[in-house]
Amino acid sequence: MKILLAVDGSAYTKKMLAYLVTHADMFSSANTYQILHVQPALPARARAAVGNTIVKQYHADEAEKVIGPASKFLVRHGLDPKSEWHVGHAGEVIAKTAATGNHDLIVMGSHGHSALGNLVMGSVATQVLAHCTVPVLLVR
Repeated sequence: MKILLAVDGSAYTKKMLAYLVTHADMFSSANTYQILHVQPALPARARAAVGNTIVKQYHADEAEKVIGPASKFLVRHGLDPKSEWHVGHAGEVIAKTAATGNHDLIVMGSHGHSALGNLVMGSVATQVLAHCTVPVLLVR
């Protein structure tokens, strides 16, 4: 099974990763794992002021802060994930990546860093469910 792991570095991402490694019967090393991190774009004025090179480096550095620990955690538990990151609207990018990458399942935390806005389910999770044709497992 090809599984997309949407991560943002929040406490719910950590819970999702812990869920994966404690349910080895479903999430074994026989599956293929892809870590995906999506960041919002910087405001246009900020991008214009600092230039494309600095913006790209900023996004790469921020992505590594989230992807690095998640990847290391999975490797310590016998899983070998690939990773990628994008800039854009998280819900749409996650759904599109799952569809174009022919993933069988998306696994993500039910809330992220913007959890205050939606108490029952995070706004990104809501967007993924609205745009996605791939099954989604939300871990709370």
